[in-house]
Amino acid sequence: MRLSRIGPVSDAPDPSAGGGEQRELLARLRAVVEAKDAENAMLRAELDAALERYRRLELRVAELERRLGQDSTNSGTPTSKEPIGAKERRKAGRRQRQESERERRQDRKPGGQPGHRGAGLSRDPDPQERKSADPPAQCSRCGTGLADAEPAGRSWAQVWDVKISRFVTEHLLPALRCPCCGQVTTAQAPPGAHPGSISYGAAVNTAAVLLSGYGNVPAERTAHLIGMLLGVPVSPGFVDKAASRLDDRLADAGFDAAMQAALAAELALGADETPVNVLTPDEDPETGEPDGGSPHVLIICPPGGKLTWLRALGSRRAAAITAILGFFTGFLITDGYTAYQQLLPELAGIQQCAAHVIRRCRAVTRLGPGSLQSWAGDVIEILREAHEATGQARARGEPAADADLLAKLRQRYDEAAAFGITHNRHRDWHDGNHPGYALGCWLRDYAGQVWLFTREPAVEWTNNVSERGAKAAKRHQAVSGYWHTQATLARWCRIRSYLDSAAAHDLTALEAVGSALAGKPWLPVPAAA
Repeated sequence: MRLSRIGPVSDAPDPSAGGGEQRELLARLRAVVEAKDAENAMLRAELDAALERYRRLELRVAELERRLGQDSTNSGTPTSKEPIGAKERRKAGRRQRQESERERRQDRKPGGQPGHRGAGLSRDPDPQERKSADPPAQCSRCGTGLADAEPAGRSWAQVWDVKISRFVTEHLLPALRCPCCGQVTTAQAPPGAHPGSISYGAAVNTAAVLLSGYGNVPAERTAHLIGMLLGVPVSPGFVDKAASRLDDRLADAGFDAAMQAALAAELALGADETPVNVLTPDEDPETGEPDGGSPHVLIICPPGGKLTWLRALGSRRAAAITAILGFFTGFLITDGYTAYQQLLPELAGIQQCAAHVIRRCRAVTRLGPGSLQSWAGDVIEILREAHEATGQARARGEPAADADLLAKLRQRYDEAAAFGITHNRHRDWHDGNHPGYALGCWLRDYAGQVWLFTREPAVEWTNNVSERGAKAAKRHQAVSGYWHTQATLARWCRIRSYLDSAAAHDLTALEAVGSALAGKPWLPVPAAA
C-alpha cells in the first residue's frame, strides 16, 4: 500500500484492466494449439498414406519378382519366351542332376542305356543296287598278303541316299473333229497339267509347301532353295500359289467336315489355343472396322495325336471357341480358361490339365512367407501319386486305381486346398486376392474336373497332346512374325492339319500332297469305321 492525495493505492494489478489481455493471450494460444493439432492430423494422414503406399509397393515388388521368376516350369510361359536367366537355371539344374546321377552310378556307360529303343536305321533286305568292294590286300593283324587266302564270309554296309534330278513328262493331247458339226475336241490334261503350258509336279509343289509351311521359310528364300536343291527355277509367286492350290483341293474335298466327323467319334479330345499376330485382321461385318479381338489358333487333338485340327480364330472370345467345338459330346481336356465351361452341358465331362495345375501350384509355393505355401506343393505330390496309381492300375488292366487309396488322396487334396484358402483369405496383395487364396478356391471349385482322369480310362491327366500341336504356330510366328490376313492364317491351319494328320497315319508328305493335287486327298475317317 502507498498513500496519495486521494487515499491509499494498492500495488496489485487491476483484474478489470488485465483480463482482456489474458483472454487475448489464451485465444492466441488456443489458435496455435488448434493449428498444431490440424498440422499433426495432416502429417499423420500423410504418414498413413505413405505407409500404405510403401505397403502396396512392397506387394507390387513381390508380384514383379514373382513374374520375373516365372518360366515354363511354374507358368504357361513357353520356353521360347523365357528370360535368359530361367534357361540358365534350368540348364544348371539339369547338369546337376546328370552329375549326381554319374556320381551315384560309376558303372554307367555313355550313350543309350539298356532298354532304350534307339533311332537307328534297319538294314533294307531289298536294296535297289548291290556293289562288291575289293577284297582286303593284307591281314589287319600281321600284314600278311591275302591274295591266295580262302574266303571267310562277308560283311555288309548300306548307304541310303536320294537321287535328285529334273524329270519332264510331256502329255500329248489328241484332238478329234466331230463328223457331224465339225467341232474339234481335245483330250483333257491329267490333274496338275494344263494344255499349252508348263506346270510343276507334285514333288516341286511338296517342296514349296514344306519349306514355307513347315520350315517357315519366306517365299523368296523358298524359291531360291528349291532352285539350288532341285535344279528347278521357281518364282516366289509359285511358292505362294502352291500352298493356295493345296488348300483349295482340301477345301473342295471337304477336309474340315471329314476331320470334324472323325473327331466327333473320339471318346476324348484335348483343346488349347495360342495367340498369333495377323497383320490385317478381319473387319466387323456390322461396323466395317477391324475386329478388335486378338487372333488365336485353336488346336484340337485326341489322346495319342493321330489327328490334329488347327482352326483360325478371329478372337479368343467364348462364342468363337464354342462355335467350333459345339459338335463334340465326349470328354474335353483343357486348361483353366472359362470359355470351355460353356460347353459343359453338352459334354460328358471336362478334365483340367494337371500340368497347368502343377505350374500354378509351383508358382504359389514360391510366394511365402517361409513355408506357409507348402500346401500347394502337397497338391502337386498328391496329383502325381494319383496319376501313378491310376497308371499302374490301367497297366494291370483295371479301369481305375484302388477306391480307398483314391479317397485318401482326395481327402488330402481337399484339406490342402482348405488350408490355402484359410491362411490366405486376408493376406494382403497389391491387386485383388492373394494368388494362394485364388488357387485354393479354384482347386476347391474345380476338384471334380481335376480328378476326372482317375475315373475315366479314356481321359489323360494332361493336355500335352494339344500343347504340342500349338508349337507349330508359335514357331512359325517366332520366325515369320505374323500372318498377312485371317485367310492366310486359315490356309496355313488347314494345310498343317492335313500334313500332320497324314504323317501320323504313315503317309509321306509327297504322297499326301500328290494325292491332294490329283483331286483325291487323304481324308480322316471316324475311328469306329
